[in-house]
Amino acid sequence: MAASEGPLSGVKVLDLSRILAGPTCTQLLGDLGARVLKIENPATGGDDTRSWGPPFARDADGADTDLSAYFLSSNRNKRSVAVDIAAPEGQAAIRRLASHADIVIENFKPGGLAQYGLDYDSLAEALPGLVYCSISGFGQTGPNRDKPGYDLMAQGFGGIMSLTGAPEGPPMKVGVGIADVMCGMYATVGILAALRHRDRTGQGQRIELALVDTQIAWLINEGVNYLTSGAPPERRGNAHPNIVPYDTLATADGHVVIAVGNDAQFARFCQVLDLPDLPRDPRFATNPARLEHRAALMRRIEPALAARPTAVVMSGLEAVKVPVGPVQTLDQVFASPQVAAREMQIDMGREGADPLRLIGNPLKFSATPVSYRRTPPHFGADTETVLNADDPFAE
Repeated sequence: MAASEGPLSGVKVLDLSRILAGPTCTQLLGDLGARVLKIENPATGGDDTRSWGPPFARDADGADTDLSAYFLSSNRNKRSVAVDIAAPEGQAAIRRLASHADIVIENFKPGGLAQYGLDYDSLAEALPGLVYCSISGFGQTGPNRDKPGYDLMAQGFGGIMSLTGAPEGPPMKVGVGIADVMCGMYATVGILAALRHRDRTGQGQRIELALVDTQIAWLINEGVNYLTSGAPPERRGNAHPNIVPYDTLATADGHVVIAVGNDAQFARFCQVLDLPDLPRDPRFATNPARLEHRAALMRRIEPALAARPTAVVMSGLEAVKVPVGPVQTLDQVFASPQVAAREMQIDMGREGADPLRLIGNPLKFSATPVSYRRTPPHFGADTETVLNADDPFAE
């Protein structure tokens, strides 16, 4: 697919971010056809995540490179430009690149770029159509403004760790940097909305968001459960706070995920487990009743499931259209025919080295599909080409 066919074809992104939230956003914009220049600090060897390994991609001789798997996860469809923004010539280079850009995204500490004249107010004076996105740990305002922000801090401060893990266990983070990733998703939505406004009016603007704010936003039902009831939610492991049974449950030879979403499904679920009396019991006949009597219900359900092999449970529930599924390890996930059919694993070729195996983009467009044009770059690989070009974003 030609790059010009992407839905964001022609959009130019100057990426001053690092780690995960900003790079997640700019990779997504790049997949959609935008041209992305990733600015990296020569004093540190570039994005911190380049060294967050092993594992690392290897070169043709089998040696580790600066492409950690972590870095690879969020930096395709970009070119790497090494610029020291602390130096006057580096600041001039960034201002020149910004003059060609539609979007600037950064995740410096609040106020950190003002000393270099690269903050929104400084750039927007000459570039009124610029869309400028700032990401920080706690945002540009508030008593925690100047505190550092990493995904783990956001998960802790934002409450998700208090909801995650076994009831008798300690607070637990989500297994991936989900606060960073969701912040990157919100940033993408905000940028696209601001581009829409800019295209209609010619007016750019600043988008400002925080890891903690976005973490709180995606507390979703559990957050509103608390705001409605005043009672802090409890950790329930894999159980659902508002639906029963909705959990990961043991079978005779493993585990299954079961999601009974309504009373009709519950009746069919009980039929498969040879528990026909449960739907007629007033304690279990409706979802509110099942929530009230959760422990008593699970004492009946768990032995019935534990007596049956996984394959029997899954085939029986699938036959009556009760949501059920396996608990897969990642080798099983990426070996799945479903993953192959949906192109959720991609192989990006490299000259003289093995292809890079990456996770695909889930967006499916009928007219303007995503594209994978560039492998994640080595540090500074495009510096001379970009800085010496009349049009630095030309590909």
